This record gives sequence, C-alpha cells and structure tokens, in this order.
Amino acid sequence: MSPAAWLKAQKALSGRWLSLAVGLGVLAGFLLIAQAWYLARTIDAVIFAGADFEQVRPWLWALLGLFALRAALAWASEQAAFQSAVRVKLHLRNLLYERIQALGPVRLGRERTGDLANSVTDGIEALEAYYARFLPAIALTALVPLSILAFVLPTDWISGLVMLVTAPLIPLFMILIGKGAERLNQKQWRKLARLSAHFLDLIQGLTTLKLFNASRREAEVVARVSDEYRRSTMAVLRVAFLSSLALEFFATVSIAVMAVAIGFRLLWGEMSFLYGFFVLLLAPELYSPLRNMGTHYHARMEAIGAAGRILEILDAPTFEAIAPGSPVPDLSRASIRFEGVVFTYPGDRRALSGLSLSIRPGERIALVGPSGAGKSTVVNLLLGFILPDAGKIRVGATPLHAIDVDDWRRHLAWVPQDPRLFHGTLLENIRLGTPDATMKQVREAAGLARADEFIDRLPHGYETFVGEKGQGLSGGQIRRVALARAFLRDAPLVILDEPTASLDAESERQVAAGIEALTLNRTMLLIAHRLQTVRDADRICVLDAGRLEEEGTHDELMRRNGLYRRMVSAGIAGTV
Repeated sequence: MSPAAWLKAQKALSGRWLSLAVGLGVLAGFLLIAQAWYLARTIDAVIFAGADFEQVRPWLWALLGLFALRAALAWASEQAAFQSAVRVKLHLRNLLYERIQALGPVRLGRERTGDLANSVTDGIEALEAYYARFLPAIALTALVPLSILAFVLPTDWISGLVMLVTAPLIPLFMILIGKGAERLNQKQWRKLARLSAHFLDLIQGLTTLKLFNASRREAEVVARVSDEYRRSTMAVLRVAFLSSLALEFFATVSIAVMAVAIGFRLLWGEMSFLYGFFVLLLAPELYSPLRNMGTHYHARMEAIGAAGRILEILDAPTFEAIAPGSPVPDLSRASIRFEGVVFTYPGDRRALSGLSLSIRPGERIALVGPSGAGKSTVVNLLLGFILPDAGKIRVGATPLHAIDVDDWRRHLAWVPQDPRLFHGTLLENIRLGTPDATMKQVREAAGLARADEFIDRLPHGYETFVGEKGQGLSGGQIRRVALARAFLRDAPLVILDEPTASLDAESERQVAAGIEALTLNRTMLLIAHRLQTVRDADRICVLDAGRLEEEGTHDELMRRNGLYRRMVSAGIAGTV
C-alpha cells in the first residue's frame, strides 16, 4: 500500500469528528452567502433607495448575528478537526509502539535509534495537519464553491461561467506543481530521519569522541550536514512558494475578470447594483476554499513523507509465534530441545547450522564458545525474538512456535549482558516485569539478589530515582537490580547472558552469590566468558560455528583435547 492510500485508510479512525468538522464548515459557508446578501441589500438600500438608519437596523442586527455565528462555527469546526487528528495520532502512535515492541531487540538492533525516535515523535506529529487541515479543506473545496455557484448562476450566469472555467485551474496547477514538491518533501523527510539518527549517535558517543579528540572533527561534519539540510529545505520552500503564487494569480485574475464584466454591465444598465455587488462579494469566497486547499496541500506532502517511514516499520516482519494456542508445559518436568536448528541473519550470516541441544529440567547449562559461535542466537530463539529458519525447538512435546509468545515469556526470567534500567525509582525498576508485586516481595527479591545492601544505604531507599540506563549506579549495582527483577519474577527458566562481565572482583562475588541463589531449584541457561562462572555448571556446552562441538562437565572437558581445553589453556579472556 502506498503512503497516500494508507493515510486515507486511517481516516476512519477519526470517528465522527471529521464529518462534524466538514458539516460545520459547510454550514458556515451557507451563513457566508446569507451574510453577503444582507450586506448587499443594506448598502443598496442606503445608497440607491435613500434608506435611513432605522430602516436598515434589522439588517445590521442580522449581519452582527451572522458574524458571531460564523465565528462560533469556525471555532467549533477547528476543534472538531483537531479532535479527529488527535484520535488518529493516538491510535497510530500506540500501534507504532506495539509494533516496535513486537519487532524485538534483534530486529531493532539493525535500526538507528534516532531514526526510530524521529518516526514515533515527529513522524506522528506530521500527520496532524493532514487530518486536521487538509482533509477538511479538500471536502470544503468540493462543497462550499458548489453552494456559492448554486446562488450565483441564477443571479448572473456570465460570472457563474467565469467561475466554472477558472475554478478548476487552481487545483489543476496545484497538483502539477505539487507533484514535484511531493518528491522533494519525501526526500527531505528521509534526510531529516538520517540527520536525527546521526545527531543522537553523536550525543550518545560524546564521551568517546572527547577521549579520542574527535569532537571538533564531528562538529564540522554536523555543520556541513546541517547546511546541506538547510539548502534542501529552501529548495522545498521555493516550490511551495511557486505553488502559492500560482493559486493567488489565478484567483486574482478570475475575480478581476468578473469585476470588469459586472462593471461594464452596471454602466450599460444591464444589471442591478444589488445583484452585481452580491456576486462580487461571493467571488473571493468561492476561491477561498481552493486557496486554503493549496495551502494545506503541503501538509499532505509532509504527511506522505512521514507515512513512508512509518509504513516501513509497521510492515517489517515480526518474529511472533505462528498460530499460537498450546499452553506452556510444566518446565519443572519438560525438557527444552533444539532439533537441527538453523538460523541465518540478513546478509547470509549463518549463526546456527543444525544445532541439536537438550536442556533438562532443573539443570544448569553453560554455553561457551568463540565470538560468533551462536550463543546469543540460542538465547534470542528461546526468548522468542526470532524463529528458526529450519529445525524445531520443542518444550516437552510442544513446538515452541505453537505457544503464545507472551505466555511463554511469563515463564522466563532473563538477565541480559547489559541490563537496562529506566528513568524512575528503584522500586519501579525492580517491579518492571511484576508490577503488582507487594513491597514485602520486592524486599525479599532485593535481599536474595544482594541489592538491599546498597539500596538501604541510599537516602530515599527504594524510592531513589535513577537516570536512563541506571545513571547514578555502578555496573555491579545495576546487575543486582536486574537479578532482583528475576527473583521477583520467580520463573522456572532463568537465562543469564554474561552476568559478571566487566565487573570488579567484589561486585562479581556479590552478583555470583545472587546467581547461585537465583538458580536454586530452577532450570538455568548461562552464557559466560569467565571460567569461574561456568566451572560449577551441571553441563558445559561448547559451540563453534553454530554447532555443538562438545559437552560435559568442566573436568570431563579438560580431560579431552578439544576446543574447551584449548581455550582454557590459551587463557583467552572473553571466551571462557
């Protein structure tokens, strides 16, 4: 579906507000015709009939009432149009958020954060003018001029003919010029998305740029890119101003032609002043909706540019379960089996090549192997972020893809390599996956994760605010908060992705103690680089090039002359 067709399809989300806005606008158009008639009669009576103030007073009161009523209708129409746009924006923003969540971290890892943020914020906001301005304007363009023509043609067929001939030229030239502006606008929107992503990347990496003395060079790049964006923006504005010039030119010429024709007929006595003045008062109002549509046509172009990127996100394939319906088996009894699983990332990068692996209930499994061996892919498959290209993953006798992904994740506790804390209190961060947990349960989970040791020392305890990404806490404290989440989750399957990486000795000791308590009477899958972390695992599975190279306990693998022993002997940090 094209962006323009998609925007039209979302019009139904506005409910009755859009129809109400158009209806009020049409009613205001009829009042405008009545206003022109009363004004023409008043002036005709005063100038040519010699009427005094008392005689025209009722018409003046009627005009005053029409002015006030038109102002009220214009305000009400504006509010209704705004409400229609708000309803569409709220729905689309929620839909976009849900889609981004459904895409998962693997798919989103290939996107630039700034680009996504720009689509969710500025992209959705760019649609407001389309639904609040352009759609009502295009409806009024069709209805109000026809209403005016219905009164003008019986009164003065010559002026009506001029209107019929010249009025279609305005939208015609607007469309012809607008096509070029539309292409420029879409190109400009893509530039803005790339620029937003680039700026956000620079801000996030500002510390690194300063350390490597590269900030001045990047500042020059930002200045150059910003200037290019300014130049392209001016190119779009030039086309937009050309479009406005064409609209105003045809409207002005048309009104001038009618004024000259009416003037000559008044001079020759072929037309009365009342009807001539009435038609002249209505002439600018006939072209006013057409000019408004031309003005708001640029809102359509901007909305199409934004909708193109939004559609790319909404149409991106997700890795949700296929036809889910089976309940989650009892993980205290059911094994998890990888049966010839194959997975390839975009770019033909093979991550798993026929992996067969079994995780028995209550077992502590450690995955080790060189970088790129497929360890993280195994975790992403288990978490439901991706689906295998071939082979099956079974939970007991049930294929994983037959289980509802949300129900499956409720049975998991995941502590990633780089735990994410969000802006808010420590209490809110610990309750992230279990929002209904009591304070007693939160304290027990924090105690088991050894997080209470530092939380109780904070001035506000669990109500202490932390910044984005846990700003204000150390790496070890962030990991202990993540472990507290896992304890609070109380899930039968625990997945740990390098939980002690980049920690000092004391933090590692405390986190390791928390892990030992967390995995008691639970099934655990651990990805670890450090030998100390995997030594006590029930089984160590060594992956290489997406295949299971060998498995066994630490002592058993050390007695073999395999990959595990070679890595341990070589002392490769970050591998075992």
